[in-house]
Amino acid sequence: MNIRDLGYIRALARFGHFSRAAEACHVSQPALSGQIKKLEAELGVILFERDSRSVRITDIGQQIANLAEDALSVVEDIRSTAEAARDPVSGRFRLGSIPTISPYLMPHILLKGRTALPSLRLEFQEDITERLNGALLDGEMDAAILATSAGSSKFDTIPLYDEPFWVIFPNGHSLHRLGGITTKDLPVNELLLLSEGHCFRDQTVDVCRLDGAPEKSAIRASSLETLINMVAAGQGITLIPARALSGGWANHPDVKVEKLDDPNAYRRIYLTYRKTFPRRVLLEKIAHLICTNLSSQVRPLFPVHS
Repeated sequence: MNIRDLGYIRALARFGHFSRAAEACHVSQPALSGQIKKLEAELGVILFERDSRSVRITDIGQQIANLAEDALSVVEDIRSTAEAARDPVSGRFRLGSIPTISPYLMPHILLKGRTALPSLRLEFQEDITERLNGALLDGEMDAAILATSAGSSKFDTIPLYDEPFWVIFPNGHSLHRLGGITTKDLPVNELLLLSEGHCFRDQTVDVCRLDGAPEKSAIRASSLETLINMVAAGQGITLIPARALSGGWANHPDVKVEKLDDPNAYRRIYLTYRKTFPRRVLLEKIAHLICTNLSSQVRPLFPVHS
């Protein structure tokens, strides 16, 4: 058994499908299947039940897959520790971000990072919070920019900034006549939401103090851009995070946008990482990049010094 074999176990446990697991491991399906059989013979237990249509992990297989994930995470930490000893701000750094943050932040980080950290090879991945947390736990990601606090006792965070919520509504909507819009003023049955799995959906529901999704939630989008276009088409209203104002759509003739007049209508953005990640000095430099030149609509939390 070797490190690559542990990766095969983890991939098959995660995907439950030989072809997808093989693709993730960059090997052929027969090679993956054959190696799993060899591992089962070596260990003397069945890790996966197979038939012509599906793959199911056994109880002992799940226990071993969990151990494989822990071992692979340690292996990645060993590599990171060695990199940190050579130069903590050089080499590979894998950064994730959620879809309601990355379009408005990542171009800035990538551009500034090339100048400020020329020896750093920054790799970026966009995904929803749950999958980014999983990638962090598995050692497949070094840090992630998230809008939720630490999702595991194995994580630590650097608070970056607080981001207020704004409401966007069609031009001519009754909200436009109000002097200041609070959450109590929002017609919740007109509220458009992102699809489930996006933390901004949950935060919108919490801020609006909803017991459940409103009727209009039959319209569910996977991006803020889709929600904005639906509002422009007169299909409802929605909330957006402040940094989304930089998207250029705010001057659209068919929509109006105003900041919510509610001190609790905001989200806190964090840089999340494993507690065992050794390059703390690099994390602080990344936090500095993120918090440099933030728009006036957000409140920085990480100290930025010129």
